[in-house]
Amino acid sequence: MACRGVHVWSNSVSDKAARPFAGPPRWLTGFDLDKLSTGATKYFEHIGADTIQRVNAEFATRRRQFRKTKLRWRVSRGRRKSLGWVPFKAASLRRKGRALRFCGKTLRVFESQRFLGIKQWKDGSFSQDAVGDWWLNLPVAVEIEVTVAPKATVGIDLGLHRTATTSDGEVLEAGRAYRDLEPKIASAQRRGHRRQAKRLHRKASRCRANALHQFSRKIVSTYQTIVVGDVSRVKLVRTKMAKAVLDSGWGLLRAQLQVKGEHAGRSVRVVSERNTSRTCSACGALTGPAGVNGLRVRVWVCGECRCAHDRDVNAAKNIQAAGGCPSSVYGNESSPRHARASRTPRPRKAKESACRGGGMSTSSRSFSVPWWFRVCHLSRGGTRPSRGRFRGPN
Repeated sequence: MACRGVHVWSNSVSDKAARPFAGPPRWLTGFDLDKLSTGATKYFEHIGADTIQRVNAEFATRRRQFRKTKLRWRVSRGRRKSLGWVPFKAASLRRKGRALRFCGKTLRVFESQRFLGIKQWKDGSFSQDAVGDWWLNLPVAVEIEVTVAPKATVGIDLGLHRTATTSDGEVLEAGRAYRDLEPKIASAQRRGHRRQAKRLHRKASRCRANALHQFSRKIVSTYQTIVVGDVSRVKLVRTKMAKAVLDSGWGLLRAQLQVKGEHAGRSVRVVSERNTSRTCSACGALTGPAGVNGLRVRVWVCGECRCAHDRDVNAAKNIQAAGGCPSSVYGNESSPRHARASRTPRPRKAKESACRGGGMSTSSRSFSVPWWFRVCHLSRGGTRPSRGRFRGPN
């Protein structure tokens, strides 16, 4: 019921923000929407003023982000329903032994031992996944421990034959999380068991994320500078290789490396991988196998220096060598082997320079940053937790 109330209020906020009042047009802030929603709690039985204020703030932020007068935000029509989402403020969630207290109700929590090390949390939310299970999301401040890695630099080549290959020869084999469960998913869909099919999809996603978490943690703990190729998964999913591309999880691996690298004080770069498989990492000659038929050749010999190369390891070494170049933004763009000289900057106005100069440098910022993670699995009324447990970052 609380989730349904949030959906109703989200739609009313969208209508109110689109036609605020007479006068010159302006973008309403979260505070303006809070003033317009005064007294709305008496029309909702299961949501309070703090949830309404959180919805207003989130809506105002997304409206400014996309620059749209009215958003199709959390719209549920027919069988396509938005997943549940109930935001709250930190003071609304309280401890009660091993359980939690929210809006006058006691919620039983699985994996309650994860609360032992948490002294204080910030504004969070309850969210529902596709299976129908509810999760509690809490932002917690975590101190960053900057350590020195035992090795300096590594290049990572992403592919389908192997999901990831490092310049040192370490390999993450291609995952088959979805392919292994595909017959069971098809059988459940033919029998009309939609919930069972959703559980199998979630199992495949968790297996894939677990393997990528372990690999990314090992890389971040070993190397100080991490250079990754910018293979374009957006273009490849439009081909016949779509299942293999989506099952590899390239985007998730890059995101994990960037997040974990930031927390560990590592440097993570994304560079162009153009011609990295064909270029000899020893002499730089472009003598490797080319074309679609050349993808079958996994080991080749350079025609100039007669050096034998493994295709993926050679590409990872070239990516490592290109780590000092500016990274491409849109994917699969050519980058020079050496960084180009920057242009002479234009003189700025005194007011703009003063404003920019007053900012805080990166080195002087606090090392306490919010880290979102799922804390516990909330029961839907039963007494036993679900079989699929969430496994957080390693």
